[in-house]
Amino acid sequence: QVRLVESGGGSVQTGGSLRLSCAVSGNPYCRGWFRQAPGEKREGVAYITRRGSTGYGESVKGRFTISQDNAESTLYLQMNSLKPEDTAMYFCAANTGGFCQLDATVFAYWGQGTQVTVSL
Repeated sequence: QVRLVESGGGSVQTGGSLRLSCAVSGNPYCRGWFRQAPGEKREGVAYITRRGSTGYGESVKGRFTISQDNAESTLYLQMNSLKPEDTAMYFCAANTGGFCQLDATVFAYWGQGTQVTVSL
């Protein structure tokens, strides 16, 4: 059984940093972060496989870093140089299949979300 619990959201000013965490159980192959702003579609932010391969959305490349601890039980998203357009609810997601990409339909398991707000 895969279970995901996010933490670490909050409010920060433009240019600031936040680190999101997601407690992962069930050892899924693919783990990712998505975000959704009010009235917008869910957007893929980053993914990482159990082997450590990563992928990023174009809007966050060079600013965000996805990682996991050695036991693969905690997923992280380090967010630097935050902008107001990064404001959204951030979701941790996972998939047990052997395929990983930034497409929400690939992911079967979702956390409850954590809010990130970036002010001017």
